[in-house]
Amino acid sequence: MPEFDFRAPRLFVDAELEPGAVLALERDQSNYLGNVLRLAAGDRILVFNGRNGEWQAVIAGRKRPETLTIIKQTRPQDGLPDLTYAFAPLKHARLDYMVQKAVEMGAARLQPVVTRFTQVARVNGERMRANVVEAAEQCGILTVAEVAEPVPLERFLASRDAGRLLIFCDEAAEVANPLRALEQGAAGGGIDVLIGPEGGFADEERSLLLRQKPILRLSLGPRILRADTAAVAALALVQAALGDWRGENGG
Repeated sequence: MPEFDFRAPRLFVDAELEPGAVLALERDQSNYLGNVLRLAAGDRILVFNGRNGEWQAVIAGRKRPETLTIIKQTRPQDGLPDLTYAFAPLKHARLDYMVQKAVEMGAARLQPVVTRFTQVARVNGERMRANVVEAAEQCGILTVAEVAEPVPLERFLASRDAGRLLIFCDEAAEVANPLRALEQGAAGGGIDVLIGPEGGFADEERSLLLRQKPILRLSLGPRILRADTAAVAALALVQAALGDWRGENGG
């Protein structure tokens, strides 16, 4: 069987997975399988819970999908790189997009950070978590990223593990080769990637950031990027230079 089955539908379930287990479907899951995907009793899907790997399951039910019977494991549980994506929240659809792309890029933890110029006063954590699960379902990801509660920038910086590398994406930084800069960074204790709001960081916030150790101030090029675009660019660069895109041997 191929490592990834891109044709079979995937569903996240919050239950332990083992051969022969029978799981009752929630109403929205039943609706998704029966009315959106047009699946019925006897059809097979892939399920995962973020802990026990990926499993094949068969649908059962009379008029609509009602239960899943777990058959066999198709992939063992894997992990994500020790990568936190910290960001100033955006509004609605753009936040949805950013969360989905951060998950696709392999972020293990999503940390909303409130800055002086953050334009969003409240963050819908349940909506963020739903987007995390949807992205994992669609992209073959087995580990579900953690969604943290929003915190002010000062609190985020004060509570960070001192051994983690902070990659601070700064539109005011001198334009330089970002991959070369990243390859000189040491990330033995994990990585925090921080991207600010559309209006950038305030001067006092930038000064506070530059006092953090260890820190890598990174330019994302000669053009000003929207925050959701910057998320994709920064995480791609980090994964290529320091993350799990390098392969098992790190090269």
